Amino acid sequence: MKLSQQAARRGYFLLKKVNQAIRDYQMIDDGDRVAVAISGGKDSLGLLTLLDLRQQRVHQRYEVIAVHVHGNASGLDCAGHTALADWLQAQDYSFVIEPMDLPPDEPLPLPCHRCTWHRRRTIFQVADRLGCRVVAFAHNADDLAQTTLLNLFYGGRLETMAPAANYFGGHFRLIRPLAFVPEKELARLARACDFPPPPPKCPRADSSRRALMAQALRLFHRDRDMVRTNLIRAALRNMNHRANTNQP
Repeated sequence: MKLSQQAARRGYFLLKKVNQAIRDYQMIDDGDRVAVAISGGKDSLGLLTLLDLRQQRVHQRYEVIAVHVHGNASGLDCAGHTALADWLQAQDYSFVIEPMDLPPDEPLPLPCHRCTWHRRRTIFQVADRLGCRVVAFAHNADDLAQTTLLNLFYGGRLETMAPAANYFGGHFRLIRPLAFVPEKELARLARACDFPPPPPKCPRADSSRRALMAQALRLFHRDRDMVRTNLIRAALRNMNHRANTNQP
């Protein structure tokens, strides 16, 4: 990884929150192989950069492999992964680029939840092939706050995305090391690192319920950081309480 002095300083600043998440939720063990799901956007490239940079500050030794799944909701190839591959290679990252695995009878275009499901399934397939038992997603603090609002408004539940969770009987550990990192800080890191241009945005992204929740959080202006933190804290506390008391 080749970082400018400014990018390295900003990266080390963000590692405090990344280390807190990894420590609190026991995300990474010594000797792990970690498949980092890479969309090509600022969050996932920021996660890859921070996990790599972290190894200069901790005693844990682990291997990081970037996994990019290309394809969109129409089932067609997405342009842009060539530039991403060039950047990953220039930064000396290990990486795999894989087309989304779609069954031949899957009706197209895909609805959002099916697109997400197939993309995630492909990532797990690649991780299994690579011998990676840890899969890292780049959901940030804003994503967790938005998910809390989505579950409250549309599901009547005080829940968010778990910072870490076991899947398939413990075969995989899914982790979100950016759970406490605000999106604005990742945007600053992206500018300092001069990441490649992101892939085209999903045409449905701006009209989704998640986009509406992001808009709602922006209404708080100066209080946005406090509101985001309190939403995440309340959701995680409730989830931990339910888990500890075996509530459904």
